[in-house]
Amino acid sequence: MENTPADKHLLPGVVLAGGRSQRMGGGDKCLLSLGTMTMLDHVLARLRHQVGPIVLNANGPAERFSSFGVPVVADEVEGFAGPLAGILAGMEWAAHQGASHVVSVAADTPFFPATLVDQLRPALARAPIVQAATVDDERGRMRQPTFGIWSVSLRDRLRADLLAGQRKVRQWADQNGCAEVVFDSADAPFFNVNTPDDLARAEQMAATQ
Repeated sequence: MENTPADKHLLPGVVLAGGRSQRMGGGDKCLLSLGTMTMLDHVLARLRHQVGPIVLNANGPAERFSSFGVPVVADEVEGFAGPLAGILAGMEWAAHQGASHVVSVAADTPFFPATLVDQLRPALARAPIVQAATVDDERGRMRQPTFGIWSVSLRDRLRADLLAGQRKVRQWADQNGCAEVVFDSADAPFFNVNTPDDLARAEQMAATQ
């Protein structure tokens, strides 16, 4: 078993914003306003106190994110291959930082737990990948596959699998050794914004938090 990170502040983080936002009508939904800030501002504010350096995974001109003060990396695999491609981009960037692991969060999920990394880290003693999960009264345990910690040693395997057509985050994680950490589902911490109706609900949630 490889060593786990000694200090959470040495863990870099990647914000996944490489999708096409089709259900929102296209464009960068993370740049939509949520209260007095953009959704990306909310995500970065929650992540900054949990990790060290942060990179944003997004495709297209990087200049549109210049005001956020974080570097931007595009998918290495072409064709909008989904979150796994963003995770690979984060792994590669983290490896160049000399890091053994990288934390991933989604750019459209502005209320994720402020203790995400602290709760995930201990499970790295059991597996090279750790992902968040919640329990729903009707659907049971639900994985939150874009919220996790990933060993960068898996990046070559992930690249090969992406090029072979793999697109399912949970399936790939399970195939390569994944532990789950269950989070309290009160206040819908992993509520993600996919549609205009979701954005309206997020506005209500932001007003009460």
